[in-house]
Amino acid sequence: MKQKMWDGRFEEGSSELLEEFNASIFFDKKLFAEDIKGSLAHAKMLHSIGILTTQELESIRNGLHQVLGEIESGVFEFSIKQEDIHMAVEGRLTELIGEAGKKLHTARSRNDQVATDFRLYCQNQNQNIQKLIKTLISTLIGISKEHTDTLIPGMTHLQHAQPVSFAFQLLAYCAMFKRDFERFESSFVRNNYCPLGSAALAGTPHAIDRHLTAKELGFDAPTINAMDSVSDRDFALEMLFNISVLFTHISRLSEELILWSSYEFKWITMSDKFSTGSSIMPQKKNPDVAELLRGKTGRVYGNLMGLLTVMKGLPLAYNKDMQEDKEGVFDSVETATASLVILSEMLRTMKVEKVNMLKACETGHLTATDLADYLVKKGVPFRETHHISGRAVSLAEKKGIDLSKLSLEELKSIDERIEEDALEVIKHINSMNARNSFGGTAKRQVEAQIAFFDGFLAES
Repeated sequence: MKQKMWDGRFEEGSSELLEEFNASIFFDKKLFAEDIKGSLAHAKMLHSIGILTTQELESIRNGLHQVLGEIESGVFEFSIKQEDIHMAVEGRLTELIGEAGKKLHTARSRNDQVATDFRLYCQNQNQNIQKLIKTLISTLIGISKEHTDTLIPGMTHLQHAQPVSFAFQLLAYCAMFKRDFERFESSFVRNNYCPLGSAALAGTPHAIDRHLTAKELGFDAPTINAMDSVSDRDFALEMLFNISVLFTHISRLSEELILWSSYEFKWITMSDKFSTGSSIMPQKKNPDVAELLRGKTGRVYGNLMGLLTVMKGLPLAYNKDMQEDKEGVFDSVETATASLVILSEMLRTMKVEKVNMLKACETGHLTATDLADYLVKKGVPFRETHHISGRAVSLAEKKGIDLSKLSLEELKSIDERIEEDALEVIKHINSMNARNSFGGTAKRQVEAQIAFFDGFLAES
């Protein structure tokens, strides 16, 4: 017995195995709101060109709103027989309003319908992620404003290098997340074009108004080529790529938070609200949220690679392989959304251990370069000053103290050209503030960076 909307040329019914393997209804039902929104716009366009009467248009509108209400309230029954969200909505609409429901699919295909639904979803989620990134940047700026004078060892190779402010380090992440925001923003503009009306692959003989449909759905314009429109998933790939780069930065920050919360660092203390314990070791307080954020990075990378692999060898136009485009995107979007929210809250509630940070600056001879630069200003070639400063570090090592704790006499024993003003140069706070070049760690520059990011948030 034939039950499919498409089975007119078939003599036999579908295998149950095929039905289960072919159906996407149990994951693409997430697109119900986008599908109904697209159908409402399409119906209005069909009415404008005379295919639907005013009565039919109103009947379709009322029916679609009833279907929407049924799905939102949970009374709508999804079945594998419906195959996908498009057939589920259209089938229920036809049950409710009769023959008018069958007219709705005029001048469209499931190919352009799914491309439109999925693009609408990605565009909506893009804007939501943009907002969450801005919230994260705002959180980091708020912490930075309180720590422009809080010293930590800036590191290279995970070794103590030069003194910087804690604010300076956090603002480095603001710069990363700003670029992430801009990637999403750029993708939104580039992909804000409407595929609906492309039909199966070559357009339609009906005199449709694709510009009206695009405007109704909030797109800038219709897509330019029907064949590309139904086979394009660049917008989904960009979503996955943008989320992957975002998670590169989330993972790097998470790694530092994990290190900073360890007993070896003890620069921060995580709130109990965002920590877990051990089932066997009662003393443990684990940074599980940061570890999960770091771990979920592999998950979103995998989703990107999955869709890249699906798309890499497909001939034009639509192919069923492309049904595999959605679950990875849904997963990455949900992962990014939840992760951005919890990361902001975890940062907002953590305690910054300023005393421990300052103590960490007293190991590693962070002001060795400052001593070398001090001698350069006295006319000594840098290569020579580098050697002199290295000997001072060696002396401090032998005495078991930091370079900044050497006395003037001890410094002069290395080189007579070192004078009393060198003692101010090798103080950590002065070293930090000496780096007053644009983008540097000096308090003045950090405050300028904070003002820059505040302005970015206000404008975007």
